[in-house]
Amino acid sequence: MANLRGSRMLRIQRALLSVSDKTGLINFARILSEAGVELLSTGGTARAIREAGMVVKDISEHTGFPEMLDGRVKTLHPKVHGGLLFLRGNPEHEATALAHGIAAIDLVVVNLYPFEATVAKLGVSLHDAIENIDIGGPSMLRSAAKNHESVTVVVDPSDYGQVAEQIRAGGGTDLALRRTLAAKVYARTAAYDAAIAAHLARKFSAIDSAPAVLSISAPLAQVLRYGENPHQKAALYGCFSDYFTQLHGKELSYNNILDLTAAAALIGEFESGPPTLAILKHTNPCGVGQGGSLEEAWQRALATDRQAPFGGIIAVNRSLDAGCARSISEIFSEVIIAPDFTPEALEILSQKKNLRLLRQLRNPVTDSPYDIRSVGADSFLWQQRDLKITGISDLKVVTQRQPTAAELEAMLFGWKVVKHLKSNAILYCGADRTLGVGAGQMSRVDSSRIAVWKAGEAGLALSGSVVCSDAFFPFADGLVAAGEAGATAAIQPGGSMRDAEVIRAADQRGMAMVFTGTRHFRH
Repeated sequence: MANLRGSRMLRIQRALLSVSDKTGLINFARILSEAGVELLSTGGTARAIREAGMVVKDISEHTGFPEMLDGRVKTLHPKVHGGLLFLRGNPEHEATALAHGIAAIDLVVVNLYPFEATVAKLGVSLHDAIENIDIGGPSMLRSAAKNHESVTVVVDPSDYGQVAEQIRAGGGTDLALRRTLAAKVYARTAAYDAAIAAHLARKFSAIDSAPAVLSISAPLAQVLRYGENPHQKAALYGCFSDYFTQLHGKELSYNNILDLTAAAALIGEFESGPPTLAILKHTNPCGVGQGGSLEEAWQRALATDRQAPFGGIIAVNRSLDAGCARSISEIFSEVIIAPDFTPEALEILSQKKNLRLLRQLRNPVTDSPYDIRSVGADSFLWQQRDLKITGISDLKVVTQRQPTAAELEAMLFGWKVVKHLKSNAILYCGADRTLGVGAGQMSRVDSSRIAVWKAGEAGLALSGSVVCSDAFFPFADGLVAAGEAGATAAIQPGGSMRDAEVIRAADQRGMAMVFTGTRHFRH
């Protein structure tokens, strides 16, 4: 057997094809057949090739061993893996292969059982998930990729074209292509194993258990124009398109994706409530409103801050109608996300060429119980997502005065919103609208001052409002400032060393205050 290692073209004489995704299979197999390549195959792949009029040898005929155990064992055989792994040009390897009747396999075309697609289905059983764990496929891919100096391996149908082009031109492939394809194989098998590990960990481990090994693997979905700033390169990975369908507008940017994900997380808090609309800027809500219609909700959200929404992200909790679309179209927005758009609303909003309109299919935040952040140098932080839902039974009244029904309603509304503001966060609100927002300040008092100032700029009175704080008031001054601004009730986690002092300040002002026992820091 000639030594074909190095940069020379490697002739392909025998190929093994075994694929779940049969996209492009027949055309590629025909090119191989016309080039005189012997075709080996398994099960449904062999049947498809044979039905297309080509000659193909079943793998069981090649190995002399039948497929068994419902197809679980068919390619796990020395004549398969020996044919992939023996070193061409190595006298000892070639003698061993000859002695045992092991024929060289020069090309492997394999894609794997659809494990990721299977477990993505609602209500998939553990049995179905496990049955879609491929064993023979990854084994062949890894064998072929390891011996890529002598074997060409294709795991992605999108690579059929370049392999076919080289075969037509010279009867084989060059080393540069084989190296590229081999690297792609290990990326794919790593992602496949990571998906299996993650799914089984969710099934077999406690939901709050940190994984012993954090496996992060996601395919490139889209190269973005740039990152947070034009001088930074950026890309999107994973299955983002499973959650959103873009209906109109410019390509999404890095910042758009961050913002609309934050918007989806916030509007998810109001999934089953009345018509609700949220406006966000730099991942912070700058106005949230509810009403009898989305248009009424828009007016209430916009009233919180008429400056910040320019160039913002809008999210709604139900199909966006024409009335709301007309109102929204009066200002410049970057992105609108909705469960759907009426045809009239889509027509109105599509008049703005660059406005990105996205139909939200599922919620990417609530679908994942974990939050992962890079902290540089291949290090990551892992935590459970903050999906805590606070109900009226979770509230502990700590003041002499009980909150009124209207104040309780405003507390629960505001608590859903303040959870999505960057800390330190202070929010003034009514039962169906935000009134003043202060976020991301080093001091809680400063956040309160900003919220009061923003309400004043918008011409909104805070008299009778509820103040919401994402973490406890460390001193009474923050609560006092809220009372002086007009708040009559407060909702906060509690837990400060000076809780008694803060409660006393509330009592002195006749304010009602509740503790939730849950902090919602957002860094």
